Order: sequence, then structure tokens, then C-alpha cells
Amino acid sequence: MAFGRIRKADEPPVEPVAWTEAWEFVVGKVERPETPKRKKASWGAHAVRVPRGGKFDKVLAPCAYVASVRSEGLPAAPGLTLFEDAAQQRLLCYVAAPQEVDGERHHVVHDGQGQVIGTIKRIPPKRPFRHTWRIEQPGHPEITGRNEWASGSATEVAGLAAVRLLSTVVDGLLSPGDGSDQGGKPRSLEWRAGDEVVMTSEGSAQVRIRKEWLDRRLAFAYALIGDA
Repeated sequence: MAFGRIRKADEPPVEPVAWTEAWEFVVGKVERPETPKRKKASWGAHAVRVPRGGKFDKVLAPCAYVASVRSEGLPAAPGLTLFEDAAQQRLLCYVAAPQEVDGERHHVVHDGQGQVIGTIKRIPPKRPFRHTWRIEQPGHPEITGRNEWASGSATEVAGLAAVRLLSTVVDGLLSPGDGSDQGGKPRSLEWRAGDEVVMTSEGSAQVRIRKEWLDRRLAFAYALIGDA
């Protein structure tokens, strides 16, 4: 019998999940994040990743893969192109080059066959707010994404806007910056269709889908575009 330290068994491979099953996701390369029992993170392909497991064995399972910069014949920029498989043989969707329309920036999203599945619009800001987003998905009401603190009734929004404006002025006096939310911290957005919350996001990578009817590929596309 050999004595000494017993080596911990390797964890099993992280299996991909179907992109249609994504309710919460991040975009990145971390496959196994640090946990109380896992002291070192491990990495995988650049992908849209869905959290699985519990507190101690959490993994980020891929459901769509960001195109490699070495790929040839892509329909769009690598960072705006997704595949269903790690071998990058089955095109899932892509975002065409942005177009300026009446001061708005329109990002048209196509499926793997080149058909338009929706448009993501960046709307210029109106003080004291930052820019907002809109998602147009055929057959469904338009979705508007804006700061969570700016959601609610007109009276509530006006009151919160006044508080935010005062806070911004004070922050500017104390520590001049670029005007980004909370000193550069990714802002929280609430995406609404009428009174329904369809999606929430923290920055442009951590997204939670709240309504089944939202096409996941449009949510993925927003995360790839980034909240700029």
C-alpha cells in the first residue's frame, strides 16, 4: 500500500447545454469558477455560458461559442458571431455591422440561415439619463432597456432622476470621471415590454431572461455588442 497524499479526482468535463434552455448567462472563458471547495478557476472556449450546479460545484456550461478570430468566411466580425458547436461548424446567429438611422445605432441580428430575427437599437441619451436600448423582435412588443432606477411610473422616474442628477453632481465634484454609473461599475438594466419585465442585465455580460417568448439569440447579441 502506498502512503502519502491522496490526489483529488479530476472533475468531469463540463457538458454543453442547449442555447434554447438559457435563462441566465454570462459571456466569457471561465468554465469552473472559484468556489469554497475549488480554489482555482479553470478556463475553456470563449462562449455564452449558463451557470449549473451549486455553491461548491458550480460550472459555467457553454451553450453558444464565439467565433475564433482565425475563422474564415464569417458573415460578421468574430466577436459578433456565434456557433452552436465547439467545432464552429453550425452557425447560430450573427450581428451585422451597425447602421446609423436618425441618430440611433441599429444592430440587425440574423440567424444561421441569414434571416433577420430582430434588431437591437442604441438610443442616444437624454440628460440626466444615459443611452437606452430597444429590442425589436417580430411578432412581439418592443422591449426597452434602461437603468433599473429609472423604471416605474412617470412620477417615480422623475423623482429618481432628480436624485440621480444630484448624486452625479456630487460625484463629479468629489472624483471627476467619464460619467459612467457608480465609478465604472457595470450598470443594471431592466428590459420592459409595457409593464412586463422581459430581461435584466448587469453590464453587457451577465443577463437574466424573464419571459419565455424572448428569442435568446437577441439577448446573446446584446451581450456581444456591449453596453457602450
